[in-house]
Amino acid sequence: MSVPRRPPALLAAPLLALALLLTGCGSDAAPAKTPEGVPGQGAAGPQSDAASALRASPAPTPTPSPAEIPDLGPETLAQIPAEARQAFVVTGEEADSYRSSAVLYSRADPAQGWEPVAGPWPAHNGMEGWTDHHVAGDRRSPTGVYTLTDAGGRLPDPGALLPYDEHPRFAVDGEGFFGEPLEGSFDYVVAINYNRTEGVSPLDRTRPLGLERGGGIWIHVDHGGPTQGCVSIPEELMEELLRTLDPAMKPVIVMGDGETLGR
Repeated sequence: MSVPRRPPALLAAPLLALALLLTGCGSDAAPAKTPEGVPGQGAAGPQSDAASALRASPAPTPTPSPAEIPDLGPETLAQIPAEARQAFVVTGEEADSYRSSAVLYSRADPAQGWEPVAGPWPAHNGMEGWTDHHVAGDRRSPTGVYTLTDAGGRLPDPGALLPYDEHPRFAVDGEGFFGEPLEGSFDYVVAINYNRTEGVSPLDRTRPLGLERGGGIWIHVDHGGPTQGCVSIPEELMEELLRTLDPAMKPVIVMGDGETLGR
């Protein structure tokens, strides 16, 4: 008696199903397509892991540079001593102007750089403006960066941190260029170390560069007009400046017209 054979189609179907069960998602077969034709996600390979890690890692934050004093050019900035942590910046309106403004900067934290701590304050400078080569009688203020180490005045010490010389020789009278009274102009002063010896009273008349280069250049009380070559600010601001300039912070004055300071 003969056994009937199965049709070929019926025998192939179970074998095809078994092959599909054995291959699974780890096969090298092409991934299934979504209805829109996009490959299925499947398992991530080594390259996918690296790309995901790169996307997940935040970009490094750049370290900010220490803040510089605005509007000062590289030549001027290079003149400020590395140890200076206070800078009284006096900026003239123009090279031939006697009007200026002043801002006190500090860099208590060198990593953060300079920051303004007082000002802007109104100020006056020499009647004829500014010069890179001051000489006696030119009525111009010397440009540049100078240390500030000594103070004094006719009035008692208001709490200055710099060495302070109270002396009646700081008394002055007479009139300024526009007829304004000069009385009280030297009630408080800070010596600018242009052509002078550091560490002595502002009244000291030693002139290391010679008498022809002038001297006695101070920050002093404003009398309402231009100076012979000094820088002047109102009296209450002079008191504040004296109580703020700290010899431990090696203060300097940065002075000149805006164009010169921008070099």
